[in-house]
Amino acid sequence: MATSFKKILTQKGYWYLIFKILAFLILFFILDFILGGFLGKLYFKQTSGWEYRTKYSIEDTRADILIFGASRAQQQYNPFFFEERLKQTCYNVGRDGEPFFYYYAIFKGILKRYTPKMIILDIENGVFRAEQTSYDRISVLLPFYKNHPEMRSVIKLKGPFEKYKLQSKVYPYNSMLFKILIGNAEFNKKRSIDINGYVPLSRALNEPTRSVNISQKYDLDANKLNLYQSFINECLKANIKLYIVCSPYYINLIGSDTSMTIAKNVAKSNSIQFFDFSKDDFFLKNPNLFDDTVHVNIEGAKIFSNKLIDSIILNSAYKN
Repeated sequence: MATSFKKILTQKGYWYLIFKILAFLILFFILDFILGGFLGKLYFKQTSGWEYRTKYSIEDTRADILIFGASRAQQQYNPFFFEERLKQTCYNVGRDGEPFFYYYAIFKGILKRYTPKMIILDIENGVFRAEQTSYDRISVLLPFYKNHPEMRSVIKLKGPFEKYKLQSKVYPYNSMLFKILIGNAEFNKKRSIDINGYVPLSRALNEPTRSVNISQKYDLDANKLNLYQSFINECLKANIKLYIVCSPYYINLIGSDTSMTIAKNVAKSNSIQFFDFSKDDFFLKNPNLFDDTVHVNIEGAKIFSNKLIDSIILNSAYKN
């Protein structure tokens, strides 16, 4: 009888433990649902900052001309001059530090809504380099996984378990709480100038150029290369006028970068115009046009934007 009593107590203990685990899981999912929903509302209510510009690029802009790329796109192409001279609306969807995965996902989100008339894709040295950080940075796209199925193939590249992690409502905003709060703050609108996505830089360099050999080999990322070809294919299919550009450096570049060589060859094989300003003498002789060695300042962006527009008009029989 003592043995039976002990067995009953043991069984009750097991059931109590199972009950506690189930209660914890239910509470966890309720809190995840409530907190995730709250963070989601705050995220999509932002009116300034990087996250706002990403959301605006994917869900709101309907500009005729779009400029894609990382910081060298965001800070070197001034939409004002494209609008003034080409007589079409223009928005800069570039974002600081983002790899090709970001460009392509944004492109897919935009293409689902409408077809822009022209795209300028800024390519930089090393753009196809294999780097783990490129996959880590896909996290900025997580808030769009649920409502943008066209972007999921890129978002899933972040890791093999992403589709499971994204069952959580909080997970997409894990590392964004501070950014979301700042993006909803009124004072944030005054922190930096934003001209249709373009963020100007104001410093002027006063130093001689340095020489850098860019011929060293490095591992290439097959996913980036495939998405580059897909970007071109989809522009051709949608009849979007695509220009691929390498914007100016204030560096004496020696040799040829592997990614740049591939980018040019792929563009050529698809009859896409490629404009290379990476070794442009005018910019190399004018350090005052640069904020740092890889980004022009506001005056440099004015000159570069107009030089690129000249090239588009002269070399591509541009028509409105």
